[in-house]
Amino acid sequence: MSEARVAVIVDLVDSKRVTNRREVQREILAAFSVVDGHVNTDDPLRATVGDEFQAVYPTVAVALEATLLARLVLPEGIDCRFGLGRGDVVDVGDSVGGVIQDGSGWWLAREAINEAHRREDARTPSLRGWFRADGDDAGLEALVNAYLLSRDHIVGAMTARARRLTVGTMLGRLQGELAKEEGITQSAVSQALRRSGGGSLSAAIDELRRLAL
Repeated sequence: MSEARVAVIVDLVDSKRVTNRREVQREILAAFSVVDGHVNTDDPLRATVGDEFQAVYPTVAVALEATLLARLVLPEGIDCRFGLGRGDVVDVGDSVGGVIQDGSGWWLAREAINEAHRREDARTPSLRGWFRADGDDAGLEALVNAYLLSRDHIVGAMTARARRLTVGTMLGRLQGELAKEEGITQSAVSQALRRSGGGSLSAAIDELRRLAL
C-alpha cells in the first residue's frame, strides 16, 4: 500500500559517549512506549539498527506531537534528533523484524535527519529535528521547520522538572496532581510552565491538531 504519510527516523545524540548502551536502550524504549500510547501511529517507534529508531505517522501534526513528546519523556542526559519525511510509505516485504518499507517518505526522512545534524553542528546547536516533504510543498517545509527551530530551542533550555510538567500537561493530567508529585504548589506548576515555555508548547500542539496537515 502506498500513501502520503510521515516517516520518522530517530537517532541518539552523542551515542559514542554513552557508556551503558544496553541500559540506555531500555530507557529509550520505555520512554517511547509513552509516546506510542498517546498518539495515533501507523507504525510505532521501534529500534532498527545501531542507535536508530523509526516510526510512521498519518499526518504532519501527529508526527510533530509525537516527536515533541519523545524528546520530553527521555531520561535526563539522553537526547535524540529526528528526521521527518512526508511522502509515500510503501510496504515491500516482510522480515524477522517486521514489515520492510520503502518510498519517498523514508528517503526524505533520511535527508531531513542529515540536515538536522548539519545545522546542529553549524549555527543552531539546539536544533534536533528537520522536515522534508514530497512534491511542491516548499511552503509547508518552511512552516514546519520554523516551528521546529523554535520548539527545539525551548526544549533544549528546559530543566528536567519543566519537561516532566510539560509532559504531564500534554497527557491531560491536572496541575494539582503534578504539583503533588513534584512536592510543590499548583501555583508553582503554573509558573514553571509559563517560564519554561512548556505551556506554550502544549498550546501549540492543540493548535496543530486543528490542522489537516
